[in-house]
Amino acid sequence: MAVIQGKAAQPQKGAFGDGMRLYVWAIVILVVAELIGAISIKAGPGKIVLLPMVWALLLGAALGLSETRLPRFAQIDLSMQHKAAAILQPALLLFVAKLGLLVGGSLPKLAAAGWALVFQEFGHFVGTILLGLPLALMLGIKREAVGATFSVGREPSLAIIGEKYGFESPEGRGVLAEYLTGTIFGAVFIALFAGFVASLKLFDPLALAMGAGVGSGSMMAAAAGAIAAQQTPEVAKDVATFAAASNLITTTIGTYFTLFISLPLAVWGYRVMEPVLGRMSKRGRANAEAAAIADAEAARNLEQASQAHASHDLHVGQRLFAWVFSGALALVGNTMAFKTPLLDGVPGMLVIIGAVVVGEVVYFATARKVPAVCWVSLVAMGLTSPISPVAPLVESLTGKINFLALVTPMLTYAGLSVAKDVPAFRRLGWRIVVVSFLANAGTFLGAAIIAQFFKHTI
Repeated sequence: MAVIQGKAAQPQKGAFGDGMRLYVWAIVILVVAELIGAISIKAGPGKIVLLPMVWALLLGAALGLSETRLPRFAQIDLSMQHKAAAILQPALLLFVAKLGLLVGGSLPKLAAAGWALVFQEFGHFVGTILLGLPLALMLGIKREAVGATFSVGREPSLAIIGEKYGFESPEGRGVLAEYLTGTIFGAVFIALFAGFVASLKLFDPLALAMGAGVGSGSMMAAAAGAIAAQQTPEVAKDVATFAAASNLITTTIGTYFTLFISLPLAVWGYRVMEPVLGRMSKRGRANAEAAAIADAEAARNLEQASQAHASHDLHVGQRLFAWVFSGALALVGNTMAFKTPLLDGVPGMLVIIGAVVVGEVVYFATARKVPAVCWVSLVAMGLTSPISPVAPLVESLTGKINFLALVTPMLTYAGLSVAKDVPAFRRLGWRIVVVSFLANAGTFLGAAIIAQFFKHTI
């Protein structure tokens, strides 16, 4: 789902040529991002690490925002931005499959984590409220604060608020603001924040890894990558494994947790705290009314934007090409960043693509009642689980592909797609954006703190 300004974008003629232009730009961006490499910036007692995946996202976003300043043959127009968003999902599934392969071989370690992995889930959803809601009320935000802070505002959260309150409601405008902020800035913010927290050495890396499983594939990838980049190769692998397990838990049971626990908690917290903290804002009610007017048009565009996104859904052939092309991009990045010969990684990539294809088949065969990411994860986990007879071979082949190599192509597509959401984002106002950032920080820290408390079981 995306939010755009004006009429829903329609597929343009000559889509094949436009599609090829999109793929060419993806190659260019990935190569440039890998050539720039990782850059560390000292920030007080810690550091901020800018990894190739962050450069890829920023370069893609800059390209989309520069559309009118480029010659026609180089432009990434609105239609292509929607296509990039559609390609993002197949690219994400490759990353999910790689993580599933890591999880399968590490099931004994995950079982040993015990209560840390179980209870960290509470932190993901309560953390957004504990940090985000009080600040929202102090900034004069009214019931929009409920929608903006009860979760990290991904697609399931949109569905919950849309069903319960409607998108024209204050709660609907709040979750919309959180969704847009996360779409445009979420991966960059969480990568920088998680990397900075990791550099402080206050938390066990595996506790931070569990904090990275926020329920968003791109944000989890960015956070886990930033944490793993500061660890030894063996610990980095464990970071990816625990982040994937945490994200899978958040994706599967998180919707029910959000609906029955965190949303009622946010509503209760608003009712209790607003009479006290709301007074701290000099313009509380005026701010709320201004936000309602400014965001109403964005909320009305949700259905129209959903139709625009649906018009760019990929058919079977296009999805297969997207998997192969994204896999090839990952192999290029794997060669550039981790010095693995390109051809050495091909068999492992074919295994990853095969796991994705099987997961997709099961997804459609089961009437799409369970998200595709869950089926792909389960298929991949089965290949490397202790009971799998082919586990040693699969681990040997896929072990030649670093999981970070699969993150950069994914965030390249994310960067190429974000420009379409900027018009709606500009109407949100700075207060709700700050609250959104703090809610994202809260979900990461909340889970990490709880996991750290149980670190003796890891």
